Amino acid sequence: MAWNIGANDVANAMGTSVGSGALSLKQAVIVAGLLEFSGAFFLGSHVTETVRKGMIDPHIFASTPEILMFGMLSALLAAGVWLQIATYFGWPVSTTHSIVGAVVGFAVVGGGWASVNWGKIGQIVASWVVSPLMSGILAFLIFQYIKTKILNVRDSVESLQKRAPYLTGAVFFVMTLVMVFKGMKNLHLDLTLYESIGIGLLVAVVAGYISHFLIARISRNKVRARFLENQKLEGQENLQVARQLQKVLTRLERIDVSPTPQVTHRLSNIHGDVATLIEDIESEVYTQIEDDYGQDLLYVERVFGYLQILSACFVAFAHGANDVANSIGPLASVVSILRNGTVASTVGVPFWLLALGGFGIVIGLATWGWRVIETVGKKITELTPTRGFAAEFGAATTIVLASRAGLPISTTHTLVGAVLGVGLARGVVSLDLNVVKNIVISWLITVPAGAVLAIFFFELIRFVF
Repeated sequence: MAWNIGANDVANAMGTSVGSGALSLKQAVIVAGLLEFSGAFFLGSHVTETVRKGMIDPHIFASTPEILMFGMLSALLAAGVWLQIATYFGWPVSTTHSIVGAVVGFAVVGGGWASVNWGKIGQIVASWVVSPLMSGILAFLIFQYIKTKILNVRDSVESLQKRAPYLTGAVFFVMTLVMVFKGMKNLHLDLTLYESIGIGLLVAVVAGYISHFLIARISRNKVRARFLENQKLEGQENLQVARQLQKVLTRLERIDVSPTPQVTHRLSNIHGDVATLIEDIESEVYTQIEDDYGQDLLYVERVFGYLQILSACFVAFAHGANDVANSIGPLASVVSILRNGTVASTVGVPFWLLALGGFGIVIGLATWGWRVIETVGKKITELTPTRGFAAEFGAATTIVLASRAGLPISTTHTLVGAVLGVGLARGVVSLDLNVVKNIVISWLITVPAGAVLAIFFFELIRFVF
């Protein structure tokens, strides 16, 4: 289950960063892996509900704790299998909804229809609409602001430098609230809303002040080079040839013997020809891209790439702290029943379980995460750093608002909805509607698929044991 959370859920957080070119796939795996494991191990809850999200009443199984134990095992198997199927096809689905559907499936068989909190199920169904709609609208508005105030003005660099401190402050404000409301809620800090906002504003002011100086120091030439390196451009193969030829030049320069004059002359000609070829290749590709983007827009996109990476890191850390319970929560219940022989409303989570969950998430991201990253980052719509930033920031803002309002949302649905909103800002034609259709279908069948698989595994386990 943890492996598939990493392969499916974590990939959502980093999908826009990879799709926009702000991070390479390798960089995303390393960054997200470190942050997810840190969040899961250091801030993951040491106490978890016996049944996640209050789907069923665990006391119904007080007289038959082994039934609850078999049910938790079947729920883990069912959710893991469904997520494995979804990840194989590159469908970004909710891991929380997967485990909820699985728990409901075994509960109906093991405890009857009355054991399920159907009101909670209704809230989850509502989240299928609430999550993507809220984030989609916010991401649409954020991108429209960026496009109107920065991208489509006479001097986009000057406009960005004026607004960058405020944008950076807004990012750190929202991300601080994400950490307080989602990533650090397991610490039970009991901060009031005003205290949380106060901390967020303090962090925002400091971050905005620092960014004012940092952004002014960012070299346009370095930005241009880094941006071009990370983009999947027409002519990318030629750039790779140029990089390989550069290695040839280095080897030629390292020849430490003295050849005859004739050989020296021929080596000099070869060196000059290779150097000229490298310059011609780079000039051709860079000229083509600068014609497409413009020198100023390269600078703007790269700066937004940094902001996007920051927001993705916050989301990854908070996700690790909060959603690792989807994998280790049921297992903690099983361990508790085996040790104590009784059913409790909440159970302790030992450190080794938190480490196991965090490790599983990292391995899942590293091995299969690219499948969902490709869907979210590339297949729904074409992303650039500005579009990716709008999507990531819109999703994070939705998480904050929904957390405080008590609305049931899915991180997966929220982020995909934000990507759709950014795509719609450029018109419906910019979206791949077939990909969108498949994603929506996978959302609708996640809960029933988890339930059916859980019933199968529950009956199988009960028959064997």
